[in-house]
Amino acid sequence: MNQLTERLESAVAFALEASSIPLRYFLKDGLVIDRKADDSPVTRADKETEEFLRNRIDLACPEDAIIGEEMADKAGTSGFTWYLDPIDGTESFVRGVPLFGTMLALQHDGNPIIGVINFPALGEIVYAAKGSGAWWATNSKEASSITGLETRKARVSTTHLLGNAAVSTTGLAHLFEVAGIVEQWQELMKKVNVARGYGDCYGHYLVATGRIDLMLDPVMNVWDNAPLLPIITEAGGCFTDINGNSTIDGGSGLSTNGLLHDEVLAVLGR
Repeated sequence: MNQLTERLESAVAFALEASSIPLRYFLKDGLVIDRKADDSPVTRADKETEEFLRNRIDLACPEDAIIGEEMADKAGTSGFTWYLDPIDGTESFVRGVPLFGTMLALQHDGNPIIGVINFPALGEIVYAAKGSGAWWATNSKEASSITGLETRKARVSTTHLLGNAAVSTTGLAHLFEVAGIVEQWQELMKKVNVARGYGDCYGHYLVATGRIDLMLDPVMNVWDNAPLLPIITEAGGCFTDINGNSTIDGGSGLSTNGLLHDEVLAVLGR
């Protein structure tokens, strides 16, 4: 077993093991919700999940760096960096909507090579490693490792006309204002067939599994983007920022089936 395979199996296992933490709080009374500096919500479940993931990574890969949403960065010496978003979609989580996910990614020497998103309340997971394809399963509640998952290959859609496309976004009006694409987004909405609000990582997951055709987030963090680049790419699609750059540091995220990517960027004025 090579190092990439070993680390992918570890990343999937970590995500599966961590799923019990948010489920202890999901749809339960008494959940305390705090607000961060950007007014986004954070809960005890976010913090406990990230702490668990960091401990598992430290034990398995003590020389790796870690960058997460809720805690201070940890430096490393191995050339590997983990990115963690313990509960992506905390707004959904606190409202009792099951479309939140635990996101992990691994970067090596600046290149994202592994992405994992587990949806604890749905029992669904998607993961990918560079050059090994993307895979998804709908029995993650019953599994503790890759071997326990009933996987199928994750593939993007084959929709090639924007007029037939289904699009989703997390973005509220003020986020499109921050990104400077309010009018461009409105124009895109006129050109597509279906527009929905499957927010946060769930929308990008739907692109990777061919159930919608494009997902646009006008404001994103690096720990949100890091898993998406390998997952969407290995599923046959395209992931960039809204300026068309293939990066996890662009501050935004656009996932498409690849066939529509250039046309979407053109509508956005990029």
